[in-house]
Amino acid sequence: MTKLLIDALGWIGAFSLIAAYFCVSFRKIAADSPLYQIMNALGSFLLIVNTMYYRAYPSAFVNIVWITIAVSARVKMKAHSYAKRES
Repeated sequence: MTKLLIDALGWIGAFSLIAAYFCVSFRKIAADSPLYQIMNALGSFLLIVNTMYYRAYPSAFVNIVWITIAVSARVKMKAHSYAKRES
């Protein structure tokens, strides 16, 4: 049962990253939109769970970097929009 859950999380993560990339590439959402960053962060997190379970450390590393970028970008965008409202 655990393996099935880990596999499902991995597939959901992969789908989330691909869907985010598709949406940005075909201008369905903006690259600086909160939705894009959330889809990236969620997809990466789920893939980290999957790759750590299978000890695929290079893939886990890539996803740790990917989620760090997504979260950092989201925090920066949020701070920028907050600063904009204050001025």
